[in-house]
Amino acid sequence: MLVGVPRETAAGERRVALVPDVVRKLSGRGVEVVVEAGAGAAAMIPDALFAAAGARVADGASAWGAPLVVKVAPPSEEECARLVRGAVLIAFLNPLGSARAPRALAAAGVTAFAMESIPRISRAQAMDALSSQSNVAGYRAALLGAEHIGRFFPMLMTAAGTIPPAKVLVLGAGVAGLQALATARRLGAQTTGYDVRPEVAEQVRSLGAGFLDLGIEAVGEGGYARALTDEEQAAQQQALTDAIKGFDVVITTALVPGRPAPKLVTAEAVEGMRPGSVIVDLAGESGGNCELTKPGEVVVEHDVTIVAPLNIAAEMPEHASALYARNVQALLELLLDDAGELALDWDDEIVAGACIVRDGEIVNAAVAALAAA
Repeated sequence: MLVGVPRETAAGERRVALVPDVVRKLSGRGVEVVVEAGAGAAAMIPDALFAAAGARVADGASAWGAPLVVKVAPPSEEECARLVRGAVLIAFLNPLGSARAPRALAAAGVTAFAMESIPRISRAQAMDALSSQSNVAGYRAALLGAEHIGRFFPMLMTAAGTIPPAKVLVLGAGVAGLQALATARRLGAQTTGYDVRPEVAEQVRSLGAGFLDLGIEAVGEGGYARALTDEEQAAQQQALTDAIKGFDVVITTALVPGRPAPKLVTAEAVEGMRPGSVIVDLAGESGGNCELTKPGEVVVEHDVTIVAPLNIAAEMPEHASALYARNVQALLELLLDDAGELALDWDDEIVAGACIVRDGEIVNAAVAALAAA
């Protein structure tokens, strides 16, 4: 089997789908890897390291012409057209957010697996790219909060007096939220977590953080929170508005797949925060959790800095690429047989669940409905 690794072209994307360590392991299984020249440059991985690991470094046509292509970001329509008919693509595809890539992949006559659609079951944990990249995002979010606040995170006791620790609130206790709490705690902040799923309170407290209980629960399927009713959302927002005013840094991570990000931080809450406070909104790509967020920008409203990075994992491309590549490796080990050839078992729930397009047809019902709309 020949696996192609093209260079990422999406704006701001610095990751690469495979790293030399994974290439070496795949080569040991009889898999040939062709990497487009410069594919790892933005992740600080020179072509020479890929070559030393056993990859063939070639032009883009060679990478896109492979029967199995692995990427990070969703391919553009032009990139989809470069795939060989009948090829297999593995990448983040944002299938519930946009039908653009699935439509183009179907038109190209390929089979495509979305990394974000891999079922969240125990057997698939090693393939869970959403979690690996969310770990990067949560870590980076805490650093952005510390960078923009202009105050110390830890308590400092000095001859000039004592500096109290910063108070950090993290909204959403998924992988990104828990990592943000852990990182802020390591930096010395006084941390508090909030989530509408009460079962995560123990995880939050295990990180040395307090848990903000607003009395509203929204347990959903697959480890996600369900969408709140209008009445629940109104009650939640008012309670959060009152609570947020007491924090120096608020990091938001709340997302519902396929829906706009819920607005958890109101303009009233921002106005009530202490001047110089910071909001780091990790939901910017879905519209943001803060009413005053401007996705992709850093703005100041009511003397509060609101940071809304896009594709934040790409800001730490070396380690983000290493983690993603291991996720891809785990998926490839499921898709390939002992001889290193493609052997797709459509009775396997991971294979079937992750597949969005099969032989030129959109097979995921939710994505097909979106594409038909």
